[in-house]
Amino acid sequence: ARVALTLRTLAGLTTPEIARAFLVPEATMAQRLVRAKRKIRNAGIPYRVPPAHLLPERTTGVLGVVYLLFNEGYAATSGTDLVRTDLCAEALRLARVLARLMPDEPEVLGLLALLLLHDSRRGTRVDATGALVTLEDQDRGAWDRAAIEEGAALVETALRRGRPGPYQIQAAIAACHTTAATAGETDWADIAALYAELARRVPSAVVRLNRAVAVGMAEGPGQGLALVAELEKTGELDGYHLLPATRADLLRRMGRTAEAARAYDEALELVENAAERRFLEWRLRECRPVE
Repeated sequence: ARVALTLRTLAGLTTPEIARAFLVPEATMAQRLVRAKRKIRNAGIPYRVPPAHLLPERTTGVLGVVYLLFNEGYAATSGTDLVRTDLCAEALRLARVLARLMPDEPEVLGLLALLLLHDSRRGTRVDATGALVTLEDQDRGAWDRAAIEEGAALVETALRRGRPGPYQIQAAIAACHTTAATAGETDWADIAALYAELARRVPSAVVRLNRAVAVGMAEGPGQGLALVAELEKTGELDGYHLLPATRADLLRRMGRTAEAARAYDEALELVENAAERRFLEWRLRECRPVE
């Protein structure tokens, strides 16, 4: 509740955007926010900086706010633009503040590294027309090398502390992508192994979906598709457009274009961002024969 309320009152995210971040219906998130505000009002809880001895237990929530703020900036829930530069910049600023305040906390360094490594590719994620460009098709020569070097160094520094956590693992995954000279040189087996470890620590459906993608790239799309099918049975990602979009991409890579087209149709019914919609429509046209 604290994370959601902070995203709403301080970061300025809308209720639909916060709901997407938590993968819950908008009405559910609206109710959570109302209950949180009511509890604060009725209990007379003041807005203030917690005393020093309470700061450690609040760190996870603070990191979550910065992480989710960046996520919304990096892949906007809705609107015409895929990337919201202002949110990305603010999340990076806050991550740097935290790293200065808590230089010995490896997860803080891991979060800053993760944001830097992702942000290094921001300018290549859409083309001149605003259309989405996939990771494998991005111009690696245009990536921000300084941000990549800083992020990779921070990952190494954090992991040397011997207390690996979710943000450090995600940063290590991002480093695998950004330090590969070409898409073909990406170490997908290492990425799949890192996602398996991340899923063990953070058993979220989105992490398992990302692992399915990595397994599909490392071991073949059929293996990834099997993991997607297992995930679909749980119903945890019902309404999440990237679930059918992932299934569609794996089917496309297997040459099962008719099934892929149906999956792209499913994804298009759920997607709200215009840039992502145009990309899915383009993939659909690739899979659906001209009549």
